[in-house]
Amino acid sequence: MIRPKIPVNPLPTGLVPPLVHPTTTVEPRHGMAPACGCPQTPAPGQPTSRMQLPAVRLTPAGLVVVAGGAGLVFVVGAVLVSMLLAVAITGASVAVCAVVLRSLLNGRNHR
Repeated sequence: MIRPKIPVNPLPTGLVPPLVHPTTTVEPRHGMAPACGCPQTPAPGQPTSRMQLPAVRLTPAGLVVVAGGAGLVFVVGAVLVSMLLAVAITGASVAVCAVVLRSLLNGRNHR
């Protein structure tokens, strides 16, 4: 509880290094490792580099949906900003009116 534990992020290979090194010695295994059934090396004739995926292509209907969604976001944003501006202007004008009324009412009492 007092000593913080640092989380371990997995490496890009998928292997996670141990947080604490073991104090006992580990003897290496001799012999064949069991087969897991997954290909470890690429088959002959296959390229070793990763294949590049094709770019995303939008149909005309998809393009209309994306444009409509972006337009809706802009319209809603403009409405919200204008409402916020209206509230700010109203608050400032009410504050100015309050200061003017206070000075008028206090000036009448001091004469």
